Amino acid sequence: MSGYPWGEAAATGVGSHPGTDHAEAIRVVFGELPALPYLPELPARGVGADMVGRTASLLVELPVEVQPSGWRFADRPGRDAKRARDHLVRDLDALEEAVQGYEGPFKIQVCGPWTLAGAVELHYGDKTLADPGAVRDLMDSFAEGLAAHVADVRRRVPGATEIVVQLDEPGLPGVLTGTVPTASGFGRLAAVEASTAAERLRSVLPAGAFTIVHCCAPDVPFGVLRAAGAGGVSLDASLLRRRDEDAIGESVEAGMAFFLGVVPGVDSRLPDAGVAAKPAIELWRRLGFPAAGLASQVVLTPTCGLAGASPAYARAALAASREAARVLRDDPDR
Repeated sequence: MSGYPWGEAAATGVGSHPGTDHAEAIRVVFGELPALPYLPELPARGVGADMVGRTASLLVELPVEVQPSGWRFADRPGRDAKRARDHLVRDLDALEEAVQGYEGPFKIQVCGPWTLAGAVELHYGDKTLADPGAVRDLMDSFAEGLAAHVADVRRRVPGATEIVVQLDEPGLPGVLTGTVPTASGFGRLAAVEASTAAERLRSVLPAGAFTIVHCCAPDVPFGVLRAAGAGGVSLDASLLRRRDEDAIGESVEAGMAFFLGVVPGVDSRLPDAGVAAKPAIELWRRLGFPAAGLASQVVLTPTCGLAGASPAYARAALAASREAARVLRDDPDR
């Protein structure tokens, strides 16, 4: 893989924002992250604005509803599914108004299919992940719905040179290790083979888009993501361990992009640009890769979503990520 949708010294966000004013969140994103803006998510708006409900609204012929235990498949679309869809449509309408004249790459985020399978329950109460046939149906529905969503975003953002699709998969490590709890919470669901996980993930990647998989949990399955054909991986740099570096090096050599979270995602003292950029620069040096590729293959972000931050801090964190990314380009050892 050669070339990336963004230029050197790009920064972006993971996805979620505080508050309920989506138009303002869009203005913040485009103002602070002109190199790689994205469609912000505002889970504080309630049911249907959460990661699982928002993505479930994209599924084709698999309606969902909310039960006391969480999201569950339903016989027919109801109030909860409509609320989730309405949130997304309003967000896309606001985006369409805000992007007039914009040209460049644009990122969207959806809950990844394996995390979705570990979260949404079947009619009889167990999780989708417990039933291989249900997982297959979910993957097919997800792929169709995501492709339609990408096409809609492309139409609404006509200046987008490329759509970057981020699949949020915090649950994938648990899927692979067999630690996802059953619906009752008293047991654990069987582990999914790495080859199966990669094959299924590959089947949902939308054609014509650059795909990033975000995993803010420890034990990121780099090999699975590489085998699935993902264009890159997004992670919290503070969770990386030296034992991960061989897998990271193989992924870098394969051309995968790395979105490294280097700025705290909740209100705290923000590091200056050089300190924030340091984990990326030092990792690159330890792996022995030419410094000239750092600023294009690595994109800097906050460590995770910003939903738990204050609005002022969220804006400042995006600005800090942008300034840190410039350090990657201007590093004197390039």
